[in-house]
Amino acid sequence: MEPLTTLIAAERLARIKEILLQEGSVKTAELADRFRVSHETIRRDLTLLEQDGVIQKAYGGAILDAKLKEAMEAIVPVRRRKLQRFAEKDAIGLAAAALVQDGQIVVLDAGSTTWCVARHLKRLHHLTIITNSVDVVQECAQNGDLSLFVLGGKLNARSMCMVGPQVETELKRYHADVVFVGAVGVSLHKGLTSSDLYEAEVKRAMVEAGQKKVVVADHTKLQQQGLVSFAALADMDILITDDQADAAIVRQLERAGIQVIVCAPEPVSA
Repeated sequence: MEPLTTLIAAERLARIKEILLQEGSVKTAELADRFRVSHETIRRDLTLLEQDGVIQKAYGGAILDAKLKEAMEAIVPVRRRKLQRFAEKDAIGLAAAALVQDGQIVVLDAGSTTWCVARHLKRLHHLTIITNSVDVVQECAQNGDLSLFVLGGKLNARSMCMVGPQVETELKRYHADVVFVGAVGVSLHKGLTSSDLYEAEVKRAMVEAGQKKVVVADHTKLQQQGLVSFAALADMDILITDDQADAAIVRQLERAGIQVIVCAPEPVSA
């Protein structure tokens, strides 16, 4: 195991989260030895993680929050999600692609709705696509005119994407014209949320890498919330959703300062 003597607080917190997700629990004394910091420093770290809803403190350490663990285990695999509300998601993808110009740099999150964005982006020219999604890679690779950069990390098989500190570190090196992220929930109070802690950390890094920040979410995600927040509404520029979204909720979101684009699916031919 590599020595972890020079980590700043944010990096140490990310490593502690990773250990929790892998092992389910941590001991204060073991963490203090591993990171070569005081027990008090580790206790402060655990307090922050408890406030974020990641852990439950226990005697001498902490365990992964039960609700978070349950929610992560219940996430539907992305390839099954592709079939759910496809018409709405594809309309969102078309509207999203209309925000992008030939030659721009785009970061694409993993998920069924961002996969629909990729389906339409691949028609543009000389784009640079940066993604952690296996499905987005497969979709965009069909256009040899695109430059495709794949973020490396640990594979989350449920979402078919790469997650972890390596992905977050790589994203810090990029400056994108447009970032598209999905969300489990979009709400006035919690902002954008995810039910997967690993994915939430990557989404947060993606938002920070973009000049124009866009969330793509069908109407079922509005005023819902997952367990982990990764961005505030104020951090985002645009929300793209479908025409089944409640008009009152759309107005509330617009009053909160985010532009909302509502799009309708193509009519089904008889």
